Amino acid sequence: MIDSLHTEKQSDLLLIKQYLENRDTSAFNELYKRYSGKVYAKCISMLKDETLAADATQEVFTKVFLKLGSFGEKAKFSTWLYSVTYNYCIDFIRKQKRDLQLFTDGAEDLPEVIDDEEDDEELLAMEVGRLRKVLEEIPPGDKVILLMKYQDELSIKEISAALNKNESAVKMQLKRAKTKAKLAYRKMYSNN
Repeated sequence: MIDSLHTEKQSDLLLIKQYLENRDTSAFNELYKRYSGKVYAKCISMLKDETLAADATQEVFTKVFLKLGSFGEKAKFSTWLYSVTYNYCIDFIRKQKRDLQLFTDGAEDLPEVIDDEEDDEELLAMEVGRLRKVLEEIPPGDKVILLMKYQDELSIKEISAALNKNESAVKMQLKRAKTKAKLAYRKMYSNN
């Protein structure tokens, strides 16, 4: 009998099924090999510390290991995994920076952005170093949704699945996050 676990093209869903049905740790190890580097990269981009990112990667995979039975196949496994990763990192950041509330008061009063493409152009035109600083100034949830959309290039539908929100809520949060980023940029660099 050929061990199908060693085939390169084995799907994530098949590996999950193998693990859940047979408690086949080699199936889970294969998922870990496929995604641990990406999870680590996402953690380091959010937490800005290699040690914290390494610890976070282990914590994320521990959560995945414990919750794999609840993976409902509503989204791709990678999207679900990134959701666990983002949520872990956001929770960690919130615990570390409870007082980080810049621009959150009065968020309901922010003006509605009408031209979404024009809004994207302004964000995309920001110099990378400045954009990184701007992202550090906005709330973690807003930073995450902007990174999901523009860095990870996830669709609204994928973000919706990852964050367990409906698509209109994701669109609204994305618009507000863009507005906050633009306001932070103008505040930080209006004199330059």
